[in-house]
Amino acid sequence: MLASDSFGLGQPVVFVHGFTQTRESWREVTQSLGGENKIVLVDAPNHGASSDISLNLEAGANALVEVGGEATYVGYSLGARFCLTAALSHPTKVKRLVLISGTAGIETTSERQDRVTSDEQLATKITQIGVPAFIDQWLALPLFDGLNDATNQRELRLKNTATALASSLRLCGAGKQQPTWSRLQELTMPVLAIAGQKDSKFCELATRIAEAVGDNAQLQIIANSGHSPHLEQPEIVLGRSSKLSQTLSEK
Repeated sequence: MLASDSFGLGQPVVFVHGFTQTRESWREVTQSLGGENKIVLVDAPNHGASSDISLNLEAGANALVEVGGEATYVGYSLGARFCLTAALSHPTKVKRLVLISGTAGIETTSERQDRVTSDEQLATKITQIGVPAFIDQWLALPLFDGLNDATNQRELRLKNTATALASSLRLCGAGKQQPTWSRLQELTMPVLAIAGQKDSKFCELATRIAEAVGDNAQLQIIANSGHSPHLEQPEIVLGRSSKLSQTLSEK
């Protein structure tokens, strides 16, 4: 079973982190929600205390639901891929869905294969240079320009292992995600798609997700934020996530 812990009482909300992070990446930013909700923090496959659990997206989504049960699911980047997969596979378990910097997959076979090749090269690189050097290079990507030494959670990321991170890329990288754009209309639970305003690629993806889901979806573009809006503007992101059920029921 995937490693997890929880705090608070009330309706459960499951949080799933991104690549190179752990469940601890959510702890500080979710503390304020514990008074009204049961907060469940999960280590995704090949991360944190789940480092020795190697699963693809489909099996990982099943394992996630095994831990979280009936709940609101909030996923960021890699975590969003797990949560979306879980919602499509277990719609009665995923009561509400929040996708932060998420996608429903790369659509063309050639582009997916290019991404698989790129991720394989990245996986090899991790094992060659080690986690500290890789994390420094990872956080230096333009994708994370909105983070600084106080918000990039570098020390938490160093708790992962090179072998496990490489496995995550090989099993759950974006190229391994089967495109599900045509299935998004199957989602009948409230859905909130979030992206940072400065992250144009994922703004487009979030907009498309919300439009494809339909009337039970909302879109939130977070100003002054990039690919990690929950770390750059946590109060806004978590405020929107915690009010998901109320705001959508008022539509």
